[in-house]
Amino acid sequence: MKQSTLIWTILMVAGGGFLLFQTIDKKSGRVYVRDVPVEAKSSVEGAEQAVEWTKEQVVPEAEKDQPGVKVGLSRTIGLWVAALCTLAIFSFLYGDNPVYKFTESVFVGVSAGYAMVVAFWSEIIPNLFGKLFPIQAKEIFFLELKEGEMDANLWYLIPLAMSVLLLLRLSPKGSWLARWPLAFFIGATAGIRLISYLEADFVGQLQNTIMPFVVFGADGSWQIVESLKNTIIIVGVVSCMVYFFFSIEHEGYVKYVSRLGVWFLMVTFGASFAYTVMGRIALLSGRLDFLFHNWLGIGL
Repeated sequence: MKQSTLIWTILMVAGGGFLLFQTIDKKSGRVYVRDVPVEAKSSVEGAEQAVEWTKEQVVPEAEKDQPGVKVGLSRTIGLWVAALCTLAIFSFLYGDNPVYKFTESVFVGVSAGYAMVVAFWSEIIPNLFGKLFPIQAKEIFFLELKEGEMDANLWYLIPLAMSVLLLLRLSPKGSWLARWPLAFFIGATAGIRLISYLEADFVGQLQNTIMPFVVFGADGSWQIVESLKNTIIIVGVVSCMVYFFFSIEHEGYVKYVSRLGVWFLMVTFGASFAYTVMGRIALLSGRLDFLFHNWLGIGL
């Protein structure tokens, strides 16, 4: 047996024993709930009547000995599934393995299925079915429609037809028909995004760059910090533009200004990368907090 395999086997056995100890001895890995009554009103044949039922409310582990508190089986199973899936993803640190591949496939499949269901109920049902068949949509799917929205809008037959044509992409013989709605979708999206980018990024960048080098306050005093900030922004923008100006050779003063632009670019890229790393570390700390606190009960 290889030394690395032996070390990882020992760590896995020790980790499994620790998990069993935490689960059996300290009764961790459990979610405690309490049944809470809920009241609502329902309309049956035009008459409103009160309906009561109960739902599970998660309670802190410190209140597990109080009356009415019990272990929520479904939530406990979900807790263990989430914890084991997290550990399976972390197993990639050891190397690419079947457990990681299986969990990755499950994550991608569940995410795609969840996104499809959310899009179906939040987009297709209210925006397509609710516009074409408003009366049936209100009765079947309980959509909240106003009085002016009860008439069918036949213009929505166009997106319905385009959606059907887009599904023909799955057909070998009719796949060419899917190019028309796909081209319309890409072109419309590009046009909408172009306008938004021009207003938010391009024009906004120009407006934020046009600023004075010297800033004076309301009382006429010289604002040194604000003036320094504006100067750095203007010099950085100009030097970066000079670096990307390749119509002339970077010699003399242009060479030094372009090198200054390189420094500004490196600082920008470094700050963006650091911001991305901080975001990933925040996600990692959230997962570790879930494993140690919510699952194992350590530190509570």
